[in-house]
Amino acid sequence: MATRWGIASAGKISHDFVTALNTLPSEEHRVVAVAAQQLDRAQTFATEHNIPSAYGSYEELAKDPEVEVVYIGAINTLHLDISKLMLSNGKHVLCEKPLTVNLKQTKELINFAKEKQLFLMEAVWSRCFPAYEALKKELEAATLGEVLQVIASFGVVIEDVDRLAQFVFGPSLPESVVAQGELNENGVDTSTSITLKYKGGKTATVCTHSRVKLPNEAFIVGTKGTIKILEPFWCPTSIITPEKTQEFILPTASKPFNFNNSAGLRYEAMEVRRCLKQGLLESPKISHEESLALAQLEDEIRSQLGVRYDQD
Repeated sequence: MATRWGIASAGKISHDFVTALNTLPSEEHRVVAVAAQQLDRAQTFATEHNIPSAYGSYEELAKDPEVEVVYIGAINTLHLDISKLMLSNGKHVLCEKPLTVNLKQTKELINFAKEKQLFLMEAVWSRCFPAYEALKKELEAATLGEVLQVIASFGVVIEDVDRLAQFVFGPSLPESVVAQGELNENGVDTSTSITLKYKGGKTATVCTHSRVKLPNEAFIVGTKGTIKILEPFWCPTSIITPEKTQEFILPTASKPFNFNNSAGLRYEAMEVRRCLKQGLLESPKISHEESLALAQLEDEIRSQLGVRYDQD
């Protein structure tokens, strides 16, 4: 039986997610409903993607008995409330990153999902990419020797790149975090440089920028060699190991995407289906422990930069 998806929000990332879902077999994944805060937006989205039901409120989506799991593509500040609404109505949840805006909310949401005995996953799509699966195998095989350094950059669009360091060195948090950056007149960080120090002399250097294009590559450096994740490292199709270059081709889709390599959103959907079929309440690829660690790390980085949220 197909996993029956509901889509919360009819924006660009939701378009890409549904388009990516359509690269998978229809007997495995089926979108049955979409909701937005304006009914006309939901109806337009439903028409474009051949979705049977469209709603002008998230409450209606939550109460649709056909919906099994909800993908939440709404803005970050709505993640907690929409996720809890869906969980309250017996729906499993795949919520876009960041799971919530801070550690306090992330703890609240994870505890609520556990209380409801329902599946909850932060949509850190990188972890589900075949290239990251290959990277994990290389790390487990210790082909690089002892990994001591991670270097990554993300620009032009602001994004958190600390997730890669946690993938390599986590799930435990770094011993120290040093973050510096530039804030614009609205208190938004336009550039960030971060150094993370982990146990055993392991360090990560990550940076973001919204005013210049950075290399957007990542390097995992060990005592016996280096793995390079080619641009865009957060949704890669190529990695270079000491022995060879590994290529991972994404499928073609019937509609254009808004964002780079969005066909790869299919992999997180596949992971959700796998977990649901096995009765899991969290994914081992991006566990609740990992989401909590990332939220704590991001809170610390924002604090050092001087970025403040109302929810803090």
